[in-house]
Amino acid sequence: MKKVLIAFDSRTGHTQKMAEYMAEGIRISGNEAELMKISGIKNQEDLQGFDAYVFGCPTYHRDMTNGMKTFLFLAQKANLEGKVGGAFGSYTHSGDAPSIIFDTMEYVFKMDMVALGSFNFKEHLIDTPDGIRACQDYGKAICDKCG
Repeated sequence: MKKVLIAFDSRTGHTQKMAEYMAEGIRISGNEAELMKISGIKNQEDLQGFDAYVFGCPTYHRDMTNGMKTFLFLAQKANLEGKVGGAFGSYTHSGDAPSIIFDTMEYVFKMDMVALGSFNFKEHLIDTPDGIRACQDYGKAICDKCG
């Protein structure tokens, strides 16, 4: 059984919902998911002991939240090189944050990123059957990548 950390920032609760549905997909695949708000992660030791990492935040003014930017500097110190990773987020009109996070994880942290790329979803679609399934499928894909 693999252990996956889903670390996220959420301004309105939509990105948190995505994280919860992804955790369901991870659990459905027979693995363990731990959800943590990035504000609760205080040092790089809090990021140790996981087989895969999924980081997410909403797009805010075509960018990541400031909290996510700060968190990524902390995560860089955790030496996640070679670990499986993914990135996600919700949006209303642009969806830039997940791809920025994904690129940081892949090119700066040198992580082994999921082939699906970054995952972003319009806020009003998250709680639909298709939205729930898409989030669960992303969680399952992370576990598939873990082997």
